[in-house]
Amino acid sequence: MARLYCNENFPFPVIEELRRLGHDVLTIQESGQANQEYPDEDVLASTSGDDRAVLTINRQDFIQLHRRFPDHSGIVVCTADLDFTGQARRIHEAIKAYDSLAGQLIRIYRPSM
Repeated sequence: MARLYCNENFPFPVIEELRRLGHDVLTIQESGQANQEYPDEDVLASTSGDDRAVLTINRQDFIQLHRRFPDHSGIVVCTADLDFTGQARRIHEAIKAYDSLAGQLIRIYRPSM
């Protein structure tokens, strides 16, 4: 399963479901870097050193970072979605299709109604 790192704005119920599905998920709070205005560029660099893909709803910034720094451990960008279990399952299905998330930008969209 994937090694993931969630930044501050990611919903905890999605994290819990991803863990239940077998993923190794570390939050910025658990890493001791919450509430420190940690720049996104530094988040990406540190997760690459730890071989974790970034999981975020901060789509715009991380898509730009992917273009600027394509050599990373993976980025999974998501639209905001209150169906936390459904979102976790969509993430799970998308990332299990890859042997490695390194250098990948994976986009997870909320289903249209």
